[in-house]
Amino acid sequence: MTKYVNHALKVEPTPEEAARQTFMSSMRMYVLHDLANGMRTVYESEVEPKFERKNKRAPKDGVEVHRALKKDPTFKFYSSMRCNAQEMVFRSILPTVERSQDALNKKAKALSRSKKANGTVETDPKFKVPRSVSAIDVHRMPGNYDTEYAPDDVTQGAVYDNGISVFSMGFFGKNLDDIGSSISMFIQNKYPKFAPERILDMGCTIGHNTVPWAKAYPKAEVHAIDVGAPVVRYGHARAQAAGVPVHFHQQNAEATDFEDESFDLIFSSMFLHEVPKKGIKKVFKEARRLLKPGGLMLHMELPPNKMLGAYDSFYLDWDSYYNKEPFYKPFRDMDPQAVCADAGFAKNKFVQYIIPSLGQYGEKAVKDSVKKQTGKADDQTGRFAAGIHWYCFGAWK
Repeated sequence: MTKYVNHALKVEPTPEEAARQTFMSSMRMYVLHDLANGMRTVYESEVEPKFERKNKRAPKDGVEVHRALKKDPTFKFYSSMRCNAQEMVFRSILPTVERSQDALNKKAKALSRSKKANGTVETDPKFKVPRSVSAIDVHRMPGNYDTEYAPDDVTQGAVYDNGISVFSMGFFGKNLDDIGSSISMFIQNKYPKFAPERILDMGCTIGHNTVPWAKAYPKAEVHAIDVGAPVVRYGHARAQAAGVPVHFHQQNAEATDFEDESFDLIFSSMFLHEVPKKGIKKVFKEARRLLKPGGLMLHMELPPNKMLGAYDSFYLDWDSYYNKEPFYKPFRDMDPQAVCADAGFAKNKFVQYIIPSLGQYGEKAVKDSVKKQTGKADDQTGRFAAGIHWYCFGAWK
């Protein structure tokens, strides 16, 4: 099994498959560290000076950096290696998952019906998956979140769980839950009197970052939504196996069927950048409709381009051009505070935080960061590197 899939839905690879998965995790580390650092060195020593001699100024944004670097052999090699490594990550886990499909579906069904936790799951056979999902294998994951191969199928949940385990190289922590664990701990310490009774995770995939909120606020009723039926089925079984009650629904965050003012906390992690610009605006308006007065909306994402220098903007926008994530850059070009304001949130209720990874820094660092917020992103924010920080933003209603 992949390193961080150690729950009841784990799949067992052959020794050869396990070796391939370990190799691909190491390959990703090499690409995102050694090759990425080499590309930056070439940019700073050769490409940027050439641009400045020609234009009498430095590149003003990531687009100009991309344009200047695009023809350089180092960039071409880096991009080719990264694209192939991304595809090979999923190839490394697919044989194991495909061989286990029937057993996984049976396990998931049994877990969903078990009494270990009191969570529920709802899917809709008539649900229309948005084309922004159905037409793209986002981040090169074959079948994306929505493809189904059998009745009550959970295969794509397993592909995501095992694939992201290899892909993330350990930076998502135990059970791939570091984002949810870090941010929920921060909010608990930042707002000790805040005690949400109902929590909603938008775009939850397999609920790996939903469960930490249920653990942080055990008295709360926790709901999680996603457009992919296989991932919400898998997420429900996964949460049941952990003994954590979460209610999973196949719903679109742009227009849910929940009642007005029915949640105290609405959260998402790495979700908005997979939504078209028009859809993002709908998500924010829907979040405001669903929040009770005094409730909090909070989204974890990569930092916006306006917070970063030209090269870092280019580097984080790479996925939008080459990794089948076409909405990444349009989202990161948006002004988070303006998006919240356009949805009806008061400007003075806007919040944004940069939070150290719980897994890498420990509880003390997360708690200390409550009083050490600068509002400035650095080259560790959102990057798969030692000392990673998570960026999140939102607003109080």
